[in-house]
Amino acid sequence: MIRISNIKIYEDIEDKNLIDFVIKKYKIKKEDIINWYIVKKSIDARKKDDIHYNYSINIELKNEKNYKHFDKVIKKELPIIRTNDINNKKVIVIGSGPSGLFSALTLVQNGITPIVIEQGSKVEEREKQVETFKTTGKLNCLSNVQFGEGGAGTFSDGKLTTGINSPFCSKVLEEFVNFGAPKEILYLSKPHIGTDKLIKVIRNMREFIISKGGKFLFDTKVIDFNVENNKISSVTCRNKNSTFDITGSHIILAIGHSSRDTFFKLFDKGISMEAKNFSVGVRIEHLQEDINKAQFGNSKLHLPPADYKLSYHLPNGRSCYTFCMCPGGSVIASSSEENTIVTNGMSNYLRNNTNANSAILVNVTPSDFENNSPLSGIYFQKDLEEKAFVLGGKNYYAPIQRVGDFLSNRKSEFIGKVKPSYLPGVTLSNLQEILPTFVTDTLVKSISYFDTKLKGFAEPDAILTGVETRSSSPVKIPRNEKLVSNITNLYPCGEGAGYAGGIMSASVDGIKCAISVLES
Repeated sequence: MIRISNIKIYEDIEDKNLIDFVIKKYKIKKEDIINWYIVKKSIDARKKDDIHYNYSINIELKNEKNYKHFDKVIKKELPIIRTNDINNKKVIVIGSGPSGLFSALTLVQNGITPIVIEQGSKVEEREKQVETFKTTGKLNCLSNVQFGEGGAGTFSDGKLTTGINSPFCSKVLEEFVNFGAPKEILYLSKPHIGTDKLIKVIRNMREFIISKGGKFLFDTKVIDFNVENNKISSVTCRNKNSTFDITGSHIILAIGHSSRDTFFKLFDKGISMEAKNFSVGVRIEHLQEDINKAQFGNSKLHLPPADYKLSYHLPNGRSCYTFCMCPGGSVIASSSEENTIVTNGMSNYLRNNTNANSAILVNVTPSDFENNSPLSGIYFQKDLEEKAFVLGGKNYYAPIQRVGDFLSNRKSEFIGKVKPSYLPGVTLSNLQEILPTFVTDTLVKSISYFDTKLKGFAEPDAILTGVETRSSSPVKIPRNEKLVSNITNLYPCGEGAGYAGGIMSASVDGIKCAISVLES
């Protein structure tokens, strides 16, 4: 098999017709082609007068010796799993976000049938609960944007970009496609599934795991860990009807970044934990058409909604960056505790809403906390969320502010051309009243700087919505080279434990933890 890279396309063609262009340009005989597929597709918009698609493809050929001038494809094999004593392992997976689901999937594919315990509801019910909160302000603290099957990533576009380089990344993408995700995620440079499609994919994953003997306990919360001789003998669970214990030989802890009460319980039980860096800030909304123009100029190509990724490092050591950018999306209510405001962003597969949105985040370090407790970051986050709730009117309306007013430190009195998308509702405010000074100062400088990199970023009518506090976990649960904590059968996993930063990296970490259990 050969690979042809850096194929520049200046016209709108369907992916399936790319091979016709390649045959003509690279003088490949059509009858020699056995099979071909796209490896990567991206948009090169670095020069506004030279915007084009860029492809890489693999081609399997009959007479490959006639095409020695092309690069040969070196196939990467996944590591071999050396299972050990699987018949005597009873695995409990706590949490059914990306890391929990991929842990469970890997286990059932290798002969172990885990019990997955999830405090929230299955994804179909969870979708209704999220919609109820948006329309009525009635919050379910156990099942919401943060908690429930699929994890927080289910309601944030299903972005699959990642900075990690793992052989398991391709497996994650292939599994998503197997369970119903669009095939294009296998080759797009910035793949996404979309919240609407991801809901169905997650349901299909669950049904497959169950068909192989796995078990799910939804609406069931782990409330205690029973530790004997430095090992968890059982976990205590509670649902609507009863409280009961479940025994297990191995515990994969995939609780997500917002499971605050569980972090406190783990700390009380002697599980090693430490405070870690995270980020806080706000969501910014622009008109998607303005972002398209800024990124693509007047290109004649029929391009998808444009995105962006920006960062700024200040001399004082603070940094600011955009995160979880959602083209054609919405800012969504993401609270998981009463009397708090938490924001996030989401898009459906088509990304066809009027606004673009992204988090603008400022780094926070343990030195910013009031004390040295490993749990101090949780209090830092919650303080901001509670202040946002009060500023918004104590009714789950989010405080918002025009960018022009934020930069001038004055309360907004009107909404301009950019209409806020957040529901249940919004309250015109001055976000500088609740944000720490170091966050405000960094945001003001960064927004102005970002405007020099992306024209219109500091558009006065752009909307800031507060607050975004849950981009990553505020704690880390240390683990050894076998991915085990100081408790000998506890495997801290995914974002909640501090080892991932998105759907892809969380899924990969779930696979790795499952393999460690299988090989133990």
